[in-house]
Amino acid sequence: MNEKYLEKLLVKHVKAEGGVALKLCCPGFDGMPDRLLLFPLGRIGFVEVKAPGMKPRPLQTARHGMLRSLSFEVHVLDCKNQIPEIINQIQGGDAK
Repeated sequence: MNEKYLEKLLVKHVKAEGGVALKLCCPGFDGMPDRLLLFPLGRIGFVEVKAPGMKPRPLQTARHGMLRSLSFEVHVLDCKNQIPEIINQIQGGDAK
């Protein structure tokens, strides 16, 4: 299973829950997460998609920390089994 496959699964699951998973592109501001997830009731979260077992690069980790310091949820996805829990947390389940 590769990163692109995981990303497609994430988009599919988010759509099934009534949300959108926008591909995040920030020219001049490297290291931002791959997807911005938007759900009803103003629920927002970021997801960094990685191939199984891979970890974020140092710059990505720094950006994740910056977003978390602004009270945004940031998740790293590297296994399809994580998708339901990530969606649940962003929609207002147990905060990470």
